[in-house]
Amino acid sequence: MSSKAGQAAQPTAEPPVASDAPAPDPKRWLALAVLLVATFMDLLDVNIVTVAIPTIQGDLSASAVVVQAVTAGYTLAFAAILITGGRLGDIFGRKRMFMTGVAGFVVSSALCAAAQSSEMLVVARILQGMTAAIMVPQVLAVIHVTFDPKEIGRVVSLYAGMIGLAIVAAPILGGALVDWSPFGLGWRAIFVVNLPVGIAALVGAAKWMKESKSPHAMRLDLIGMLLAIVGLLLLMLPLMLGRELDWPAWSITCLFGAAPVLVGFVFYERYKTRKDGSPLVILSLFQVRAFGAGVAAQMLFSAVPAGFFLSWTLYLQGGLGWSALHTGLTAIPFSLGVPIVGTIAVRTLYPRYGRYTLVAGAVAMMLGVGSYAWVANHAGDGITSWHAVPSMLLLGSGMGLLMAPLTGLILREVKPQEAGAASGIINATGQLGAALGVAIIGGVFFSALASNAGPQADKIIPTVQAVAPAQAGAIRACATDSLGQPDLTKVPESCTTLLASTSGSSQDAGSGADAKTVGSTLNEIRSKTFIATYSEALYWAAGGLVLVTGLLFLLPHRTHRPEKQQA
Repeated sequence: MSSKAGQAAQPTAEPPVASDAPAPDPKRWLALAVLLVATFMDLLDVNIVTVAIPTIQGDLSASAVVVQAVTAGYTLAFAAILITGGRLGDIFGRKRMFMTGVAGFVVSSALCAAAQSSEMLVVARILQGMTAAIMVPQVLAVIHVTFDPKEIGRVVSLYAGMIGLAIVAAPILGGALVDWSPFGLGWRAIFVVNLPVGIAALVGAAKWMKESKSPHAMRLDLIGMLLAIVGLLLLMLPLMLGRELDWPAWSITCLFGAAPVLVGFVFYERYKTRKDGSPLVILSLFQVRAFGAGVAAQMLFSAVPAGFFLSWTLYLQGGLGWSALHTGLTAIPFSLGVPIVGTIAVRTLYPRYGRYTLVAGAVAMMLGVGSYAWVANHAGDGITSWHAVPSMLLLGSGMGLLMAPLTGLILREVKPQEAGAASGIINATGQLGAALGVAIIGGVFFSALASNAGPQADKIIPTVQAVAPAQAGAIRACATDSLGQPDLTKVPESCTTLLASTSGSSQDAGSGADAKTVGSTLNEIRSKTFIATYSEALYWAAGGLVLVTGLLFLLPHRTHRPEKQQA
């Protein structure tokens, strides 16, 4: 249910490294099983967390910032390390780096499961993202050097199938684990499930995977990576912390400071190119208009599902009181639409209609987002999973139409020898977009939640006849305090005082509404506020898709390279 799933579901992407394959390995299909298991584990973990966020927030008393950081911390760390992770495999051995990444992922998953505070969980999630960035690039690299070109088509189909399975299974399994709480683990079970899977992958890799390195590996660019990380942190931290801290001076300074650091990164990359030809990012790729526009579209698009599903989960569970399993089951139409329509797009629609296939995907997603906003407003707190089916189908189908062929289209005008580097940039940019989506759309959601509470209270309180005039102000204060605080699970003092004052009152005594009536009024204010807030967040998501649609028209329409057409 995150953008990473969509980015992984790109079987049309070019191989990440140049071919240096040895003779066919008789154990290669067993090694492939290990690689597919690791792929499933990574995507399952990314998408399974979303449905558990409200439960995590309640158990660890996590603030809005922590809620965003649990998701954005992973994707940002993944984006920052991804290209370097691929080069580590080329230099030191893909099997070695794959096993290092899997081992680190298992350890960080255990740390997530054992987290006793929200801060510990965020740190463990960042470690998960870093280790995944070492593990994931090796998968396609090992496939490329292990299998004969004639077998690659079958292998990629299996790879794409595993991605589809992870997308479908993650929300359902996540909801089931949270609600059923095996061994009393609660939300921690979504991380514990990685342990046996990861250990099995380690054992299998040690037995069946052959080591390989690239004879022409690019050097590491650690300074470039550090500059990129610093620049991104200067940008992301204020976006997540600024609202909650009322935008202190340091947050504004960081935002302005991000620009010169990122400019410095560009200058250093140019220097690194002249020095040894091994920059973290090959800047000359952006001279190809289609590549620059495509990367921008990738980043903007990736922001939409990441922000959408964060706010969607909070709306359903935090606002309407749905369970994690109920939420996960509601995502099934989306989860099915992505791989099924994506396969049709790659095999049939894109070869025939080219760029317009992607445009149709963006439009379908806009319709899905807009229709969900309409349904949420009109159905109110009486909305059911069935109400969401058409919108979720449009979202999933649109994502399949757009994401599956996007990488291939971006790479059409890229030189073959630069395809691997370009693919790394595309994937890293997508992860960066997902982190920005969580920060921006999530920030919009939490800000709107605080500002919408008062107006919703003013609409609802006068309709409750049992509420005395003296109680109205107290109920409004309780509603605005509970929805405007960083930790939405805490009971503010104003609510404690209000409920204490009504515990002994009775309507017959004329002292105003009793505790039950006050509680139901507060619940109605809460649900209406979440509904209004979620609709606002969806409008921001739709705006992002409008920009994506415009950028798609800068991509080449032709489905073949110009030189092939001229031949």
